[in-house]
Amino acid sequence: MRNKIRLAVASLALLLSVAAGHAQTIPSNVGQTAATLPPALQNVGFEPTLNAQMPGDVPFSDESGQTVKLGDYFTHGKPVVLAFVYYGCPMLCNQVEQGVVGALRMLSFTAGRDYDVVFISFDPHENASMAAEKKKSALGHYNRPETAGGWHFLTGSAESIATATKAANFRYNYIAKTNQFSHASGIMILTPDGRISRYFYGVEYPGRDVRLGLVDASAGKIGSPIDHVLLFCYAYDPSTATYSASILKIVRLGGLLTVLGIVLAILLFRRREFTAPQGAH
Repeated sequence: MRNKIRLAVASLALLLSVAAGHAQTIPSNVGQTAATLPPALQNVGFEPTLNAQMPGDVPFSDESGQTVKLGDYFTHGKPVVLAFVYYGCPMLCNQVEQGVVGALRMLSFTAGRDYDVVFISFDPHENASMAAEKKKSALGHYNRPETAGGWHFLTGSAESIATATKAANFRYNYIAKTNQFSHASGIMILTPDGRISRYFYGVEYPGRDVRLGLVDASAGKIGSPIDHVLLFCYAYDPSTATYSASILKIVRLGGLLTVLGIVLAILLFRRREFTAPQGAH
């Protein structure tokens, strides 16, 4: 039953993303135009521009009610996982939050030490108390209480929200009849200075892709040698917002490893030839 619910939610997220008109993933002859979409879905979308700068001087309130600026999280030399949600969302935003926590739990990287996580509510009527409840829930699922300082749940004015969402090209509509928002779903990974490095659509984010995204965004400051090898072999595809195997790079790497293996075998063989007479003598 739970799997069926998650599948339904994921399908809804995909529907919203498609309805938003992601031209790079939908052939022009089958995609709906904005004029034919239901009013609730018109001008709804999430299409970040890679390398775009998120504004650092925008004021928000954190989950403790303290005034912060978005740029406060761009001064620690760590990449930032950023998502736009609203805390009163009955379904989709909860799935985004769970997807983020689920992906990050799979990583050996640690929130607060290797990266920061920032959620921004795009509902200007929400407050620090609601943000604190969401943080408590996220930390409970992440199951690393010592990382609390790396999780940030923000609320802000309509002006601050508009500035931040515009920079990320995240668009949504308020539906007065239901007192809810229609919106797309996804997350971004920012460089330590607040530029959009990677983004992922939907409500579930593969751990491998998030890991490579963090390594990419941090310019190699986090990750193991294996991560850097994987980063060499995989290329980020903005049209699908995923990492895909780069066949040419894999072939080159395989050739290099083969050559190194042959050289190593020759050296070992020659060393045995050199030491064998001495051992017999």
